[in-house]
Amino acid sequence: MVRILLGLVAAVVIAVGGFFGFEFYTQHRIAREVETAFEQIRASGGKASHGKVSFDLKSRTLRIDDIATESATQPPVRVKITSVVASGVAQPDAGQLSADTIEASDLEIGSSVAGPTEGKLAYKMPRLVMKDYSGPASMPHPPSSASLIDAYRSGLQQFAAMSATSVSAPSITGTMNFGGAMSGEFAYSGMTFKDIKAGKIAAIDIERASFTVNTQQAGKPDKMTGEIANIASRDFDATALAATLDSQKSSEDRYIRAYGKTTAGPYTVTSAQGVRMRIDAMTVDEIALRRSRLQLPALLAAIQAAGTAQPSPAQARELVEKAATIYEGMRVGTAEMRGLSAETPQGPFKLAAIRFNLEDGKVGEFAVEGLDANTPKGPLKLGRFALKSLDIANFMRLSAQFANPAQAPTPELIAGLFPLVQGVEVKAVTAPFKNTGKFVNLDGFDVNWGQFIGPIPSKLRVTAKMTAPVDASDPAMRQLVAAGLDPLAIDGDIGAEWTEAARSFVVEAPKLEIGGVLKASARITLANVPRQVFSANAVQAVGAAAQIDAGAIELAVRDLGSVDLGIVQYARTQNVSREEARKAIVESIKAGSEDVATNPDAVNAVQALARFVETPGQTLVIKLTPLGKVPAMQLFQMLKTDPLIALAQFRIETSTGL
Repeated sequence: MVRILLGLVAAVVIAVGGFFGFEFYTQHRIAREVETAFEQIRASGGKASHGKVSFDLKSRTLRIDDIATESATQPPVRVKITSVVASGVAQPDAGQLSADTIEASDLEIGSSVAGPTEGKLAYKMPRLVMKDYSGPASMPHPPSSASLIDAYRSGLQQFAAMSATSVSAPSITGTMNFGGAMSGEFAYSGMTFKDIKAGKIAAIDIERASFTVNTQQAGKPDKMTGEIANIASRDFDATALAATLDSQKSSEDRYIRAYGKTTAGPYTVTSAQGVRMRIDAMTVDEIALRRSRLQLPALLAAIQAAGTAQPSPAQARELVEKAATIYEGMRVGTAEMRGLSAETPQGPFKLAAIRFNLEDGKVGEFAVEGLDANTPKGPLKLGRFALKSLDIANFMRLSAQFANPAQAPTPELIAGLFPLVQGVEVKAVTAPFKNTGKFVNLDGFDVNWGQFIGPIPSKLRVTAKMTAPVDASDPAMRQLVAAGLDPLAIDGDIGAEWTEAARSFVVEAPKLEIGGVLKASARITLANVPRQVFSANAVQAVGAAAQIDAGAIELAVRDLGSVDLGIVQYARTQNVSREEARKAIVESIKAGSEDVATNPDAVNAVQALARFVETPGQTLVIKLTPLGKVPAMQLFQMLKTDPLIALAQFRIETSTGL
């Protein structure tokens, strides 16, 4: 809408500015100069005409009636203006024109939109008023090219040469028609531009905008209506937009701010299919453009080259590539929607907020907060869900390579998805558990990965804390229910990281707690881990894995009730008392020491395990240190075939204590 209004401002200024090439005291001189301005449009291949031209010397008022223009661009843009009246006109110098007020009445603008289904757009504006206008006395020649891009750039450059304290349009109405696919009407009220100078607009305000759209959804007609109020944008810079359309400056790689802060809301939408939506407020804080990546002319050229036919795979990839660079050419400081609510045939839902930012084609964080919805099994609540470092531009590029159904994606291509998102965060979730009337409560879940080697991450961390009901219908879970462990609380933290300098890979779980059962920690180290292990090529990765050696292993387990759980289960199945069950288990463990009598470390480990079972609430600590070079692949194989030989490769240190 801003672009259309700027175009109309330029059309009005062409009409007024044409007469001030020289003197304005003679009526025939005025008419000739106005005609000269319109001839510029005709000379470039467009059409332009006007009716009566009059000038009142006493009030310094110029009036031009019945203006009609048609651009040479394809598709053409047509403008009609019943009259333009400029009051208090003056010429401070030979090249400048000023006017206290310029008012245009009954403006109409129409254009077509090229595409698979040709669309038509039409705008009507009963009144457009400019205050304290100053600008060139004559307008520059229109661009010789019929390119729509060149026409937009020329219009923005002309706008940058003028100034005004305000431009206002009390009301604007319009229609759009894309055949059977979509048609509709829209309207704006109370549109005002304030403090216009050097291509910048200090403030843009729109009191209200509304629309009605008729579409076809799955063969069914749908009518959607909407209204948005209190649209306000600050610090708009038309020169930034013009620069992105200038092919001579396409190599500049810095961001130029185009918008400051924009706010709007409330926004309501209603669909005939039973959907009602409301957004209380929307905010976008700073939009900047980067010329080297925002190649709009190249994208339009690619679209035109593809035509209306189904694009070839090569054309589709080119279109996706051009579209991806659009995201890399924009920076959005912060975008936020607050107070979202909707009523759907499936039930109502609410969202407190949606937030995201964008730079270099990546969303630093996309967050959804405060979800409140209903499911067939009960209410669902979500405090926060966030995707971290979402690479939209490269996701588009990669998705284009999945588009060929005749070619299965390679493992390397699938692995390329990993770097596109580098983390997921979920907080404060309450969800129904089956049909039990109970709820799963997820306090927090956070997973992050990074330190990429090619597309494969070499660093990972997962934390989770939740409480979940125990399924009493599952025989394996009944023991927990009988022990009063319902619901069951879980709190865990596990990470893994490869260090290239040390060629080591460490898996560390500083905390894993199951409420009322146990609390554990672990650390596993692998040595001599080559970079090639992280290859997306499975053959190369497996080959490199043969170089890996086992390192130190540490495990600590604190009994919070797990031992008693096991004893109760044993007592029930053997039909003995708990003390008899505990004694039998301890004796069975001690008897196992005879099988490892030749390994003193293993004997100590068995005895420590027996003490752990014998006295509730103990902490069992086990440390394994390789006695020499222990190839990890061979160790895994030995653990399958002969665990005792595998353990003999390590010095085993065990201890227990309260």
